Amino acid sequence: MTTLSADTATKVSTEAAQEFIDAYYPALQSSRAKLPSFYTPPTTGSDGKTLPVLIFNGNVIPDPLSMQTLFEKEMPSTTYEVQAFDCQVLNPNYSAAGPGPYPPESGKNMSILLSVSGWVRFGDSKEVPIRGFSESFVLVPNAEAAVAKPKGNARKWLIQSQNFRLVV
Repeated sequence: MTTLSADTATKVSTEAAQEFIDAYYPALQSSRAKLPSFYTPPTTGSDGKTLPVLIFNGNVIPDPLSMQTLFEKEMPSTTYEVQAFDCQVLNPNYSAAGPGPYPPESGKNMSILLSVSGWVRFGDSKEVPIRGFSESFVLVPNAEAAVAKPKGNARKWLIQSQNFRLVV
């Protein structure tokens, strides 16, 4: 059995992180109805905890639809500017239910820790101050995307855990 090389793991995780950032933050700004598509479907693990785990500035958000509601109904328009990100492979052989959907050597069956930092402005006015933010995600492969047709719109990576914090 072929194993995942460190070079492949680095390349795949970095590309996944960049692809995720390029889609997620614009959705927060202008396509909030698409937010649930970024998350794993809600499930209860063997420990009784619900996945995905979502925390927004210290507040637990129960599920992806609640995150969408928060942004659509309670948040003003937002502008995000990502300044930096870092990603690390958490588990090179991640599999939520049986073998991963991709060949092991592809690197696409891994879970990834993604740390993002940057600036956010809540509201349209340039007079509203920008705030620093720090956000951590655990991304996991989307098995549905692996079996989707090449032109399918399924996301390749989904959020299993998210923790957003405004920086003072």
